[in-house]
Amino acid sequence: MLQNIENTLHQKSIKPTAMRLLVLDFLSKQRAAVSLNDLEAAFHRADRITLYRTLKTFEEKGLVHSIADGTGSVKYALCADDCQAEDHQDLHVHFHCSNCAETYCLPAARIPDISLPADFAADEVSLIVKGVCARCKPENAMQLQTKGQ
Repeated sequence: MLQNIENTLHQKSIKPTAMRLLVLDFLSKQRAAVSLNDLEAAFHRADRITLYRTLKTFEEKGLVHSIADGTGSVKYALCADDCQAEDHQDLHVHFHCSNCAETYCLPAARIPDISLPADFAADEVSLIVKGVCARCKPENAMQLQTKGQ
């Protein structure tokens, strides 16, 4: 597994430092996007600046994309394999659960092309859907509680 993580960093032209390997391993195990605070909690002995720089390097190299989900805290998630430093392919919908506060990438739900007037130029496009995720829906929560008993 560590070899795969190291290979991923090499493919993106990122020097595989110990912290970068740990952060990428952590990100690859997440089901939802994570914030810098989430990383700090996971790596409580790591320096906040080092974690931030690691995320920014990953973003610059097309390994992660950032998500402004309206919570005031930027979240980060792994990019699709075809993302490049100069051409992120993360034009998909993101879902923010108002119950558990998790933010999910929904890569199958693509953001449609937006037709802008001739003298407008888009720098970025995002679409955040807010609601209740599958784990938090009342009927799913009851099933999870029943299984836990």
